[in-house]
Amino acid sequence: MTTAQTARVSSLLPVAVIGAGPAGLMAAEQLTLAGYRVDLFDAMPAVGRKFLRAGVGGLNLTHSEDFDAFATRYSDAAMVLPWLNSFGPAHLREWVRGLGIETFTGSSGRVFPVQKKASPLLRAWLHRLQEHGVKIHTRHRWVAWQPQPDGHQLTFSVVTPERGDCTVAIAAQSVVLALGGGSWSRLGSDGQWLQMLARADVEAAPFRPSNSGFDYPWSPYMRERFAGQPLKSVALSLEAGSPHWRQGEAMISRHGVQGGLIYHASRDILQRIERDGFAQIYWDLMPDRSIEDIRRILALPRGKQSQANFLRKRLAFSGARAALLHELAPLSGRDPEALARAIKCLPQRLHSARPLDEAISTGGGIVAAELTDELMLRRHPGVFCAGEMLDWDAPTGGYLINACLASGRVAGQGAVSYLRNVGSPS
Repeated sequence: MTTAQTARVSSLLPVAVIGAGPAGLMAAEQLTLAGYRVDLFDAMPAVGRKFLRAGVGGLNLTHSEDFDAFATRYSDAAMVLPWLNSFGPAHLREWVRGLGIETFTGSSGRVFPVQKKASPLLRAWLHRLQEHGVKIHTRHRWVAWQPQPDGHQLTFSVVTPERGDCTVAIAAQSVVLALGGGSWSRLGSDGQWLQMLARADVEAAPFRPSNSGFDYPWSPYMRERFAGQPLKSVALSLEAGSPHWRQGEAMISRHGVQGGLIYHASRDILQRIERDGFAQIYWDLMPDRSIEDIRRILALPRGKQSQANFLRKRLAFSGARAALLHELAPLSGRDPEALARAIKCLPQRLHSARPLDEAISTGGGIVAAELTDELMLRRHPGVFCAGEMLDWDAPTGGYLINACLASGRVAGQGAVSYLRNVGSPS
């Protein structure tokens, strides 16, 4: 088949799910359990690529904190809360157990599969879906959409070793879109669908980085010696005088700062950069020691020891934390009082986030006003959307995957209701 040729599937499919990440797979599961034939399309050579990438860090599935606190982690709780009420952390753990995968809760409250890998869970899930008859079509990139009186015509660009380059056109009564956000394009989430939906008069907020690192102009010494080094047992705040500091870890990168503490604060940091042109963050480099205790130790005679050796021996303060202190407050070491204050409240000014494609996730996407409670597009009956395509975001910690799965479940069940109402045969 040549590039110019188009293969057409003559029969009307009940439903097409486009995007085989967590949201798309969950939508497909709801449809197949209801007895419908499901054709699942994905642009990549294999499904769940970003899901597998999340497994590199142990696959944090959800969080064990109180549900009321859990729900506050989302940028648009009004949108996300209904999804979580039907598929929250407890439901997710039970669902994972149904795949033969046990979970455990880490010391931070995060929930992981016992293997701390994504691949066993994904294999078990795909096996179950295929047993129920889900047909998976990889290397199918969605390139065109034309609403029809009896459904939707969808065109895919297909590249396979057997057939070369071609296009495939299908018609489906209902469509579930789960095409991801705008980051990690090499894993399939490139945000190209935004243009297609804009042409269909679907309003979407521009993508913005979420769970993102930030740029900082390190000195050459800092960049060469400490890039990639973790900042362990530190705390972060966006207010110097705030009693609320979040404790955890971060990382010095070649370009600036990243890691859990930064990702958790990234939404607020970005808002301040957009408002003021910069965001000031504050590090507590020894959150387990009071400033009084640090002052007392710094007042001890140092003898012939260098300051670095004195801090290392007396305060166990060295490595990346010490490097950060001297990078951001190089003169603090001349005065013990200034040094103590800098250790406990070290300011750093940030002006820009790392590029969108590097962000763990993205905010922006289809706005809530375009969607029904079942996540169907109001302007296009029969088309449902789920996952990072929608305008919400959340920090890392299990919140992202849980909401993606929950939205896929809502969209899939919405498609089931729609197909039943229009009398579609299974």
